[in-house]
Amino acid sequence: MTTKKFNIDGMSCNHCVIGIKKALEVFNPADLKVEIGKAMVTFDEAEVNEQDLINAIEDEGYKVKSHE
Repeated sequence: MTTKKFNIDGMSCNHCVIGIKKALEVFNPADLKVEIGKAMVTFDEAEVNEQDLINAIEDEGYKVKSHE
């Protein structure tokens, strides 16, 4: 399992948090924490790659400004 933290631009409310959670839940993460401006995702790299997660966030209309 791998844990990545994403700093996200454009989030301003709980509606944003819910949208990001729904977008990332389709990847069945082992752990998922989303707050305004950031998300922390624990996932199996054998099943999901980091770029898939970034794409899911950006498809919701937000910008991943950094990840670690």
